[in-house]
Amino acid sequence: MSKKDNGATHILAYLNEKNRPYSAQDVFCNLQKQHGFGKTAVVKAMELLALEGKIKEKIYGKQKIYFADQAQFKDVKDSDLKAMDGQISELNAEVQALTHSCKQLDSELKELNSTLTTEEMTSQIQELKAECTGYTARLEKIKTATNHVTPEEKEKVYKARDVYVKEWKKRKRLASDMMNAILEGYPKSKKEFLDEVGVETDEDMKVVIPSS
Repeated sequence: MSKKDNGATHILAYLNEKNRPYSAQDVFCNLQKQHGFGKTAVVKAMELLALEGKIKEKIYGKQKIYFADQAQFKDVKDSDLKAMDGQISELNAEVQALTHSCKQLDSELKELNSTLTTEEMTSQIQELKAECTGYTARLEKIKTATNHVTPEEKEKVYKARDVYVKEWKKRKRLASDMMNAILEGYPKSKKEFLDEVGVETDEDMKVVIPSS
């Protein structure tokens, strides 16, 4: 960009190329990154181009809109317009086909990314084989063991447990009733009584009676 035209040449070429209306803000945003224009310079350049008649200016309320002078463009024949419409249709069809192809490729890529590699698959197979070997050895050990518990023995153990639990609850209840009777005439607290007679409760030992 030369300092002399303050970017006017680039702005004029841009408006002629795009051939659509823009505000000074639009042109600044579109060209600033590429050419490093300042907003004030863009506004002045566009006002100057409009003053010189190189571009057209329209005012809508407080906003100014600029666009290329249409007189510079040659008239286009109907046949040329139809040919361009045909090209546009062909290009649109090509874009749709490419978009569809891209979606398919993207789907295939996601599927491949979620699939294990040969190395990962081999490693997983080895891990599963080792795990299977461990289960097999454990099963054989269980089968060859001589200390199996028969269903009858298991039932006997459970019945004995029920008897002991019921007796535990019965004795706990009797002891509680006895202490309550004593505490009615005891001048101190229950805790002091238990400490004095040396009684340890289930709660002191953090023991809970099993459910039946």
